[in-house]
Parts: sequence; structure tokens; C-alpha cells
Amino acid sequence: MITAKKMVPDARAGVTIRMATDADSGALHRLAASDSTMFGGWPALVAEVGDELWAAISLEDDRMMADPFRPSAELLLLLAERARQLDAPARARRRRPRASARRLRRARPAT
Repeated sequence: MITAKKMVPDARAGVTIRMATDADSGALHRLAASDSTMFGGWPALVAEVGDELWAAISLEDDRMMADPFRPSAELLLLLAERARQLDAPARARRRRPRASARRLRRARPAT
């Protein structure tokens, strides 16, 4: 009996990092189940090799998951870096004092 082998994309094939959509919901939950974790929630970034999701990160809580049967460690690093880049403007806004606070500091008389 001859068994057909499933063609698996090579990890060096093209990788796409993108925002997850509602259409990815089933694949994300399957990925979480295979990684023995829970999906962290939306919004999320996914790493896609070929037409398959190999890894994902929730932008809500930074929870990561990857297919344990694929060479996906570097994909997790890419996802973490992209998530950090997307969060950088928000972190900068949180650190910047409000304009009214800056005006109050300038308006104080010298003692």
C-alpha cells in the first residue's frame, strides 16, 4: 500500500507576518490546542508559511503560541519584534506628559 505524503512548506519559504482576521479564528484555536495553550485574544499577529499559520502572538496580552511540530522559534522572535514595533507609538504617548502639565510647570514662579 502506498501512502501519499503531505507536502509541508519549508521553514525557509516565504513568511508573511500580518494581522489576524476573523477568518483566522479556527486556525488560531487549532494552533493554540496543538501548543497546549489558550489563545490570548484579539488583536493578534500571525506568522504564515505557505497557506498555514505556524505561530501567533496576541497583542492584547503578548501571549505567544506556535506549532510544536514546525521549526517556528524564529517566527516567534519575528512576531515579538513586530508587536514591539506596533506598540512603540503607544508607549511614547504614555510617557509624554500632557500639554497642560507642561504648561503648569512653565507657569510656576521661581522661588
